[in-house]
Amino acid sequence: MESCGEIHRRILEERVPAMLREGMSEAEFAAALYPVMVEEGHHGVARFAMFQTEMALGNICFGESSLYPNYFDGPGGSYGLHPAVPLLGSRERKLAKGELVFVDIACGVEGYHTDKTMTYMFGGPVSDEAIAAHEQCVAIQNSIAKQLKPGAIPSAIYQQIIEGLNPDFLQNFMGSGSRPARFLGHGIGLQIDEAPVIAKGFDEPLQEGMVLAIEPKKGLDQIGLVGIENTFVVTTEGGRCITGAHPGLLKVY
Repeated sequence: MESCGEIHRRILEERVPAMLREGMSEAEFAAALYPVMVEEGHHGVARFAMFQTEMALGNICFGESSLYPNYFDGPGGSYGLHPAVPLLGSRERKLAKGELVFVDIACGVEGYHTDKTMTYMFGGPVSDEAIAAHEQCVAIQNSIAKQLKPGAIPSAIYQQIIEGLNPDFLQNFMGSGSRPARFLGHGIGLQIDEAPVIAKGFDEPLQEGMVLAIEPKKGLDQIGLVGIENTFVVTTEGGRCITGAHPGLLKVY
C-alpha cells in the first residue's frame, strides 16, 4: 500500500496536469488516464465489497457533472457513458477553460488499494466560493487525520466533525441533493470499502496499522464537487498520509 500510494500521488499530482486539454471529453481523458495508471504499476481494477461494484477507474468529471446522481454510495456522481455504465465519464461533456476537474480514482498494487481524489482548476481559477469550500474540506481532512490514533472511536470522530460544521456548509456536504453519503472516510485494503468507517454506528476503537481513506467533499451548483481524499495509516502520532500532500485545486494554466 505504501508503494501503491506513491504511484497514486505521482499519477494525480504530476502526470494528470499535462494530460488535460481544452475540448477533450471526460471519456477521452479517462481512456488516456487508464494506460498511464497501468504503466505506473496499477493492477488494473478497483474492487469493492458493495454489490456488483468493480471498476477500472472511478469518477472522472468536468464541472458540474460530478454532481449528477448515480447508484454509487459516495459523495460524487457522474453522467458516465450510459445510465447502465455511469463511470468513466461522458463522451459529450467537453472540458472548457475556467472549469473544475474532479478525479476520484482508486489505485491498486498486488491486490491492495489506495484511494485519492484530486481537483484541478483548468485554464483559470474557480470562484472564491468554491475555493473557500474546498479549503474547509481540506481542513476537515486534516482534523480527522490528526485523530487517527489507536483507541480513537470512528463514530465519535464523525459526530464531532459534523456537529462542528455550520448549517449552511452542511447543505450539499458529502454529496449534492437528497442522497448525501453518511460517512467521512472508510477503511481500505483488499477492497476499497472496508471497515472501519468514519460514520455513525462504528464504535470499535481504531488500531495501529489500520488504513483509512478520508474524503470530505461538498457540492456547489454549476461548479461541481470540491474537496479532497487521501489514504492514511493509523499511528500513535495520528494519521500518516501515504498518497501525497498536495491540497488540491491544482492549477493547470
